[in-house]
Amino acid sequence: MTPLNFSDKKVILSCAITGVLTDPKVHNVPVTPTEMAQAALDAYNAGASVVHCHFRNQTPGKGALPTWDLKVVAEICHAIKEKVPQIILNLSTGVLGADISGPLACLKEIRPEIAALNAGTLNYLKTKKDGSWAWPPILFDNPVEKITSYLNVMNEYKIRPECECFDTGILRSVSMFKENGLLQDPINISLVMGVNSGMPAKASWLPLLIEEMPEKAQWQVIGIGQKEVWPLYRRACELGGHLRSGVEDTFYLPSGEKTSSNGKLIEELAAIVKQCGREIASTSEARAIYGI
Repeated sequence: MTPLNFSDKKVILSCAITGVLTDPKVHNVPVTPTEMAQAALDAYNAGASVVHCHFRNQTPGKGALPTWDLKVVAEICHAIKEKVPQIILNLSTGVLGADISGPLACLKEIRPEIAALNAGTLNYLKTKKDGSWAWPPILFDNPVEKITSYLNVMNEYKIRPECECFDTGILRSVSMFKENGLLQDPINISLVMGVNSGMPAKASWLPLLIEEMPEKAQWQVIGIGQKEVWPLYRRACELGGHLRSGVEDTFYLPSGEKTSSNGKLIEELAAIVKQCGREIASTSEARAIYGI
């Protein structure tokens, strides 16, 4: 897949408005329905047409850990759509292990327009300066059987899968999923770059990654890190990609200053889009581009 001149192609901005395990007492991440809805509004006002959502435990003293409680998920999604009716919901489905009953139930109940599809397995690793593990090694397991189960539900409920690719082999697998009939056009790809044991957040990798995508695939970059993600976003924009940021992905603005909100991060993406001579897609344009 060869990059062409994409200067006239609209850019979809997405915002990942909360993390998975980030402590809200340490970092300004939204957790409650009211906080999530306000974060979605801030992102929308800054130019985002999509919000990627994880869901956190609402019980005081439980540490805001991830939850698939249908009542919590529905309450948060309703609050977001009530606050920003135009916004496109993109639900996380990431879970360790074979039991995916929680995310599948949420997909069936909420029926979002987009849902993340983790397209392959990754050893999720990070080391400290002394070489010891920053956390016990995690296997983020996404075998084909698990992926197929997700796609069966997504296809039944007309939910557009967003193929999250953490490494080059995972990206190359997307074409095989298409050849096998598991995925149909238009195919949407997210390049997750910056996870320590995955693809690095290096702009120089983008042309090679684009070559490995199926023809006509829509793609976005998710930059994980600090200041290094911003040159990556700029190059992605120059090459025709879409862009995602938010406090799930980074807490830091291009200046190195810590962000005070999701909206500030999306404002920086919007500035890059304008500097590259492209235009930001509206929610209706984003729906057309993504085929939803």
